[in-house]
Amino acid sequence: MSSSLTQRRSSGLVQRRPRDRQDPEEEDEEARRTEEQDEEDPEDSKETRLTLMEEVLLLGLKDREGYTSFWNDCISSGLRGCMLIELALRGRLQLENGGVRRKALLARKVICKSDAPTGDVLLDEALKHIKETQPPETVQSWIELLSGETWNPLKLHYQLRNVRERLAKNLVEKGVLTTEKQNFLLFDMTTHPLTNSTIKHRLIHKVQEAVLERWVNEPQRMDKRMLALIFLAHSSDVLENAFAPLLDEQYDLAMKRVRLLLDLEPEAEGAKPNANELLWAVVAAFTK
Repeated sequence: MSSSLTQRRSSGLVQRRPRDRQDPEEEDEEARRTEEQDEEDPEDSKETRLTLMEEVLLLGLKDREGYTSFWNDCISSGLRGCMLIELALRGRLQLENGGVRRKALLARKVICKSDAPTGDVLLDEALKHIKETQPPETVQSWIELLSGETWNPLKLHYQLRNVRERLAKNLVEKGVLTTEKQNFLLFDMTTHPLTNSTIKHRLIHKVQEAVLERWVNEPQRMDKRMLALIFLAHSSDVLENAFAPLLDEQYDLAMKRVRLLLDLEPEAEGAKPNANELLWAVVAAFTK
């Protein structure tokens, strides 16, 4: 896989003994709760409720300039990872059964659990590709295919195009960003400066809280959406933006706890009760 999906990991971790997997009925109940939370969030109005993809993009956007860093070559694949996890948390995708010998997370295929529309065009487009593809592909393959990182010309149609621009337009519709034209000497570019700083500040504060005041030291006790956001913001090289306002001591503590998460063994974590296997498969794809 491309180098953008590869990051260093610490060695010497003790792998815990796998435990029984989550009951399918419990997984369905969890997905239902996620859907209900999406529909009725006491903190966010319908206009300002954000997907994982939108949150990662918002963390990466420069407030005044309205675009991501030209040097960031990680966010493209990171956003595709967001889509897979978002679909899994909404009960649309899951990994195939691991079998008696427990196949590795990255060796297992992604299965469409439900093709019910999500209401998000990008998510539904990705879901359609995954549902219609036979034989099924792995998480790592889907990140590559949806990003257009394939040498197979017969699979180029899987690429989701203009993802950042489409996500930015979603955020414009939700009143978070606005649209402007900027001249860059040789060309004009559409940019999306921040217009609602409250929403971005709330997002940054939520990420900071997760690794400071609300740190629980056990990933299985963390909110799955927040856990995924931390991993994917790091993989997309935008997590630093959430920690930039912190004092030095807070910053050091936050990064220390993020490193603890990055050093976890996805195979062991994915085998724990109530774990979302597809989430940990995406983590494995970016941190292996």
